[in-house]
Amino acid sequence: MATDPVCQMEVDMKKPNGGTFEYNGVTYYFCAMGCNRAFQREPEAYLSGEKQIHM
Repeated sequence: MATDPVCQMEVDMKKPNGGTFEYNGVTYYFCAMGCNRAFQREPEAYLSGEKQIHM
């Protein structure tokens, strides 16, 4: 399991519903495409904790 960096939900790494995105050599896993797109727009904001979506 991985943690979605946008909403902090657990994501099955074998079958992530929101797909994956590689940033700075690290693969991130997403629960939904909306989280994936949000992360792609502002990855540093989500990685730093400045932004987070609560589910």
